[in-house]
Amino acid sequence: MLAFLENPRLRGGIHVEEHKQPTTDKPIATHFPLPKKLYIPVQQHVGKPAEPVVKVGEKVLKGQLLAYSQGTISAPVHAPTSGTIIDVKDFPAPHPSALPVRTVVLESDGLEEWQTAFVAEDPFRLDPEEICMRVGGAGVVGLGGAVFPSAVKLNLGRKNQIHTLLINAGECEPYLTCDDRMMQERAAEIVTGIRLMLRGMQALKAIIGIEDNKSAAFQAMQTACREYAEISVEQVPTRYPMGWDRQMLRYLTGLEIPADGRATDIGVVVHNVSTAYAVYQAVCLGQPLISRVVTVSGAAVTNPSNVEVPIGTLMSEVLAFCGVDKTKVARLVMGGPMMGDALPHAEVPVVKACNGILALSQAEIEEAPTQACIRCSSCVSVCPVGLLPLEMASRIRANQLEAAVDLGLKDCISCGSCSYICPSNIPLVHYFKFASGELVKRQQAEHKSEQTKRLINERSQRMERIRLENEAEALRAQEARAARLAAQKAAQQAKEESV
Repeated sequence: MLAFLENPRLRGGIHVEEHKQPTTDKPIATHFPLPKKLYIPVQQHVGKPAEPVVKVGEKVLKGQLLAYSQGTISAPVHAPTSGTIIDVKDFPAPHPSALPVRTVVLESDGLEEWQTAFVAEDPFRLDPEEICMRVGGAGVVGLGGAVFPSAVKLNLGRKNQIHTLLINAGECEPYLTCDDRMMQERAAEIVTGIRLMLRGMQALKAIIGIEDNKSAAFQAMQTACREYAEISVEQVPTRYPMGWDRQMLRYLTGLEIPADGRATDIGVVVHNVSTAYAVYQAVCLGQPLISRVVTVSGAAVTNPSNVEVPIGTLMSEVLAFCGVDKTKVARLVMGGPMMGDALPHAEVPVVKACNGILALSQAEIEEAPTQACIRCSSCVSVCPVGLLPLEMASRIRANQLEAAVDLGLKDCISCGSCSYICPSNIPLVHYFKFASGELVKRQQAEHKSEQTKRLINERSQRMERIRLENEAEALRAQEARAARLAAQKAAQQAKEESV
């Protein structure tokens, strides 16, 4: 509440232990050894999964299309290196469930042979449609974790009146520093990507929001943007979850996205800073999204680092590269500790959404016993959405899920601020995730029930229609027979009379 009174644009949020120092001052490791096998899932984005176009035994080159995008919201997948397709099968995904997803398995040949030579040209002579096509064809998605196909967002400029591009460089999650290092080392390329995004969307200006704990990145981006008046670089408070799009947008512009709306409703499109670099690679270099920088950290990691790895590399190989004490690993997380996914094991591939691999020790995840709520309202004061977490949890415990929805359950972003601040150590965010999952199950069950009823009703109508058609056909046949008999009788009578 105090933070809100000091700055009305800053709602809720918490100060968390950053744990960024082990990796923030180290250059990105770009010498990761090429894996012998890569496991490339066809679903690495929001929307429909890509459809494989390669067959087992087929030789492919680096950057070659492995699976094409289906539908409006989808993204293609490309070969991270040259080699041979040895399988297309279901393989565990980097998700808490470890459920298998369709995956292309590529055995590398060690040659790193690109598909075609790219002809350099001035990218700023390209029209907006061509920029969007190149970004879409390269399989670029949001690299902040949302993995929404980037070309779809860029195309919004032709459908909506977009005036501002917000580049989210908050990186508010503890441990993660991959965006920080990208800005420190590749600022010029990122700015080129931002300028191409502006051209693709036909937007007027771009704002880069960087947390004030990243001074080196802030200076590097300011220097890279010095010649471009349409791009401004702004610092935002280091306060989790400042990396949430709505929080950053509200702080930097004062604009508020409607509860059930999108940023485009107020003329803004938001992209992650690393996505801008991927756009640069796609448009200027002709390179698809086949690798990404990942933060590898945690007390169980011997040499915490930011590592650039091919998409499809097993996380176990990335951990081995940085060194990991397996006896210390108490929890393995993809992403950050606040909103990331806990994984059952490391034999899963790095995907486009993977911005961090954390091997956390027991001391880093130690949790005190849960106690009764003392109604202190700390969770209310830190919620960036302005919800009532204690009341929602109370309704969920009573199995009153619809009542929790009425209190704003569907607006919860699962940032975990309420759980972090709770003096009674109540895992509030777990209640909300559980309830959201249960609601989805109920909706699916209701949809299935309605679909079953619809099919039964359609079958009944179909059977009734067939019955009526059969009866009509039988009646017509009966009338036809009667007509024939009548005609025969009349003919017979006429014959007899003539005799």
